[in-house]
Amino acid sequence: MQTKRWKIDSSQEINLSIITEAINFLRQGEVVAFPTETVYGLGADAKTEEAVRKIFRAKGRPADNPLIAHVSTKKMLESLVLEKPSYVDDLIKTFSPGPLTYVLKSNGSCAKSVTAGLPTVAVRMPNHPIALALIDHFNGPIAAPSANTSGRPSPVTAEHVYRDLAGKIPGIIDAGPTGVGVESTVIDCTGDIPIILRPGAITEEEIASVVGDVHPSPKEQTRSDKYKHYKPEIPLWLVGLSDKEIERLIKEQESKGNRIGLLGRDDFVRRFKGEDSFSLGEDLQEIAKNLYAGFRYFDKETVDLVLCEAFPKEGLGKTIMNRIEQAASKTIE
Repeated sequence: MQTKRWKIDSSQEINLSIITEAINFLRQGEVVAFPTETVYGLGADAKTEEAVRKIFRAKGRPADNPLIAHVSTKKMLESLVLEKPSYVDDLIKTFSPGPLTYVLKSNGSCAKSVTAGLPTVAVRMPNHPIALALIDHFNGPIAAPSANTSGRPSPVTAEHVYRDLAGKIPGIIDAGPTGVGVESTVIDCTGDIPIILRPGAITEEEIASVVGDVHPSPKEQTRSDKYKHYKPEIPLWLVGLSDKEIERLIKEQESKGNRIGLLGRDDFVRRFKGEDSFSLGEDLQEIAKNLYAGFRYFDKETVDLVLCEAFPKEGLGKTIMNRIEQAASKTIE
């Protein structure tokens, strides 16, 4: 299969001919990769079982791992669920369109593969002009996980998508790098108090400021959390050590013939000498935006091991550390 790439400038007036061509693929039961504000998604008609199954086949994703149905309006969201607590309206008003996914009781409108047989459905309204235009003109929900090979770091550019899925999907809408860089926060809204199932771009503190009570991620994780995510090509060690201990670790590994890559803030990669380095920036928003690009930056030709800086688990730092901990093959503190 040849994979077509449509280039589009999301800051300009949207080229509807590209959107129409992508929608034609979706109407034929095919999958299309498209940008959201978080990461690139791999979309299919959320109401057509065979189309949704193509997402799982292209990604190599386990069938019991549910997907998110992407919608463009509150009305479309409501068309997929049985009911929603009143606090969901407050969250939608504050955060949607945006990187917040609501898990609600499903009315069965979506294909069974979207919900993985669960009585609930995850729904999100992305805050990206291309994603919203695609859903609007398709006139229906689009099921979409991240557009990467299952287990790999999520894609934040169309090139990342192409490297993973070229020849496996018919098309990619290329609108440049995404803005947020980490996936949406997922909250269970089936009870009186929302429960964070996956930390993401919207923090626990931000949600609590709207609804009051919110439960953090439970120790018993959702189905999707039993799978390893975000794995870079090169082994990544998460290091929460003093400068002297990091210098000692680098020398020790170099004495074994390992070429060291460094991943962290500007100051972190400047302080230590490695074979190669990738700066994530300084503030947490910048670090989140650049994290997956950092995971994908290193390859076997340049380094043998990547040392990644640890970050405080506060606010967006919780999300960043959640992703690094899942990507890391070893943690040294």
